[in-house]
Amino acid sequence: MADVNTSQNRLKKEAIKAELLEKVEKSQGMVFANYQGLTHQQLEGLKKGLKKVDAEFVAAKNTLLLRALEGKIDVKAEKDKFVQPTAALFIYGDIVEPLKLLSKTIKDFKLPTIKFGFIEGNMVTDKEVVKIATLPPLPVLRAQLLGQMNAPIQGLHRALSWNMTSLVMTLNAIKDKKSV
Repeated sequence: MADVNTSQNRLKKEAIKAELLEKVEKSQGMVFANYQGLTHQQLEGLKKGLKKVDAEFVAAKNTLLLRALEGKIDVKAEKDKFVQPTAALFIYGDIVEPLKLLSKTIKDFKLPTIKFGFIEGNMVTDKEVVKIATLPPLPVLRAQLLGQMNAPIQGLHRALSWNMTSLVMTLNAIKDKKSV
């Protein structure tokens, strides 16, 4: 009887680990946070908001999270951060929008507490996660970059057209003077 319960429990943990591994593989970024202190309603509100911006907030046992992360990050170096209840924010699309939502939740409730994160393969601290959350969305950043790239060309065009305009105005002035 004990073996049946143990094996069912083990199968359940293996299924959770496989699900977590799939999320780790699919994600562009991960942020780990201590969610302890959030009410069920607050946690569900955060999860709903994150689903809309192509992200997921998953609470799991630390041991299962660590096993799912093996081979992806240096688990031994970060093991000390997996002592209190940990939830992982898996970001599948735009990095900034989910982090903005997480930052808003932290501002509103003073929770969850960010431990650290991995964004596009690079480890980031809790302060860096908050800093990234202040960035404008990706389309706005692209527009700003294009504007910056376009500015020298527009300046050159203005300078070149000013010389032509100046020449035409000078020639018109000479013509007007001769006709008088």
